[in-house]
Amino acid sequence: MGQDLVEIHPRELQFTFEVKKQSSCTVHLVNKSNEYVAFKVKTTSPKRYCVRPNTGVILPRKTCDFTVTMQALRTAPPDMQLKDKFLVQTTVVPYGTSDENLIPAFFSKETGRYIEESKLRVVLVSAPDPLEEQPVNGFHSTEPAIEVSVPKEMPNIVNEVLTIPKEVLHPLEQTPVVVTKIPSPVKEVQGLRETPVPIEETPGLREIPVPIKETPSLREVPVLQNGFVDICLFCSSVHQVTEDVQNLKSKVNNLESKLEQAEKMIIKLREESRTTTQERDKLQQEMVCFEFHLILNVFLKTKGTPRNQVGFPLLFVVYVALLGTSLGYLLRL
Repeated sequence: MGQDLVEIHPRELQFTFEVKKQSSCTVHLVNKSNEYVAFKVKTTSPKRYCVRPNTGVILPRKTCDFTVTMQALRTAPPDMQLKDKFLVQTTVVPYGTSDENLIPAFFSKETGRYIEESKLRVVLVSAPDPLEEQPVNGFHSTEPAIEVSVPKEMPNIVNEVLTIPKEVLHPLEQTPVVVTKIPSPVKEVQGLRETPVPIEETPGLREIPVPIKETPSLREVPVLQNGFVDICLFCSSVHQVTEDVQNLKSKVNNLESKLEQAEKMIIKLREESRTTTQERDKLQQEMVCFEFHLILNVFLKTKGTPRNQVGFPLLFVVYVALLGTSLGYLLRL
């Protein structure tokens, strides 16, 4: 498809720079074809700008608008220039497609679809300084005087704005008045009330809000080769990263509580093991002392027996065997 699908007005985004104040710019997209055309807006600085809506469908031969809002800047950029750019992608979609039916596959070049891309640059404009001019004798000294004729008398007109030209055409006595700007006759005449004229709104010029659906499965912000970032995907990925951080914090807290419980259990087991060891050593010492006293008593008793018995008595041998067995058991421990 060689011809352009949409016509973009304006071709550059102009923002009025004021310190700590937001600025907005509206872009008009005109569908020049007889097909349903979908559009998507991307930018190189998604944190600085907010686009509403950033996706949508333009009906055949109709117009659609989107608004770009620049966040407040604390300081003026050097030379009042920004390198930020916007990318508007447009492609033909099936007949009857609505904004809710748009999917990322419509704007994917891997499917072989024709996607028209237009780049818009950002221009900063300084805020106009309020000119405080005091008229001297009814004239402004900074602008050349322009002589116009203003009717001296005008009839009081209420709720009849369309009849003003007919009444102005009547010959009246005119007084030349010199002013700097040509005022509107309706605003100069006292007693003349302004009546808003109802303007019928074209159905194709209405801005349709597009609900932004978050994609929970996105983990990374997709960056195109030319540096543009999808604003919708960036917002959803930031939300997903926030949820992941909260989940990690909860898991870390659970692990810390489990570690504290494990440390308390280890300390308790160490104390029990130390107590058991002390009790075992105490029992071993008591057992050795008891056996020693028992053998000593047996030895003293056998010492007073007659000399006619050859060798050691049987009871002494038994006690010595028990003592050796106990000592060997203790040494193995």
